[in-house]
Amino acid sequence: MTGPAAPNAARAAAEQELPVVVVARESVAEDVVALTLRRPDGADLPAWTPGAHVDLVLDEHLERQYSLCGDPEQRDTWRVAVLREPDGRGGSARVHDGLAVGDTLVVRGPRNHFGLGPAPRYVFVAGGIGITPILPMIAAAQALGAEWTLLYGGRRSASMAFREQLAEHGDRVRLWPQDSLGLLPLDDVLGTPQDGTLIYCCGPEPLLRAVEERCAGWPHGALHVERFAPKEVGEPVRAAGFRVVCSRAGIEVVVPPERSILEVLEDAGAPVPSSCREGTCGTCEADVLAGRPDHRDSLLTDDEQDSGEIMLICVSRSLDDELVLDI
Repeated sequence: MTGPAAPNAARAAAEQELPVVVVARESVAEDVVALTLRRPDGADLPAWTPGAHVDLVLDEHLERQYSLCGDPEQRDTWRVAVLREPDGRGGSARVHDGLAVGDTLVVRGPRNHFGLGPAPRYVFVAGGIGITPILPMIAAAQALGAEWTLLYGGRRSASMAFREQLAEHGDRVRLWPQDSLGLLPLDDVLGTPQDGTLIYCCGPEPLLRAVEERCAGWPHGALHVERFAPKEVGEPVRAAGFRVVCSRAGIEVVVPPERSILEVLEDAGAPVPSSCREGTCGTCEADVLAGRPDHRDSLLTDDEQDSGEIMLICVSRSLDDELVLDI
């Protein structure tokens, strides 16, 4: 297996850090705030496509990923929406309580592992704040003249962001507050497999698992999901440690069972960007030049994992004695 001599342009762009200013702040639902970000000089921000997310560097030790939910054609601003999570790790509290209009912060990205593929028909399923990457997908499907429907659930109506905007689409959208209507009627929209249809789902893990179960009989590649938290993956296939060779940095290390590739390479001084450290954001993605990864991430598709050409080094390990990475 061979790879490029340097990171591709998209990955290099995703690692670039940019200062941005908060130019607008709006409450879009109960405990959900939307931020509009602009470069201090007003210049265009990097281009993005529906499904992309960016890293907000909230302080030296606090980075979080948020989906872009604005208009990709509006190049001078980005928009993200953030749910306050009382039991979170501090990122949403920092956004809700510590970011005001006029504040400056650093962003990285965009990167997209949830891109919208071409299809004549789409089924979108969103739960809670999972509506954010779906919004620009709906706009893109509409612009292409494709058929589409959205099933959007939340704890209650007041907690569902952008519901007034979505209601303008009429019966293409089904808003489903759980407190009055119960669980999402997934069988209604996913019970019968359909050729030529792509399904995009984002939301909490129980919803994703339920959608995956119902899509087991759909054509291969029909379902696309994005996770906010890591899924259960069990124990590593290989209990022993292994070697990792960084082809460009000229670094060789041994990764013991109790440490990640990322941690060991950081200690060795290898140039490895990272963010979530739980296999959900894609910041630490690396090209595999030799060896077979033991994929333990919650981001790459089955096809991407089966190819063995890329891996997320914050959580994934090796099936072989040695991995050679394009780092």
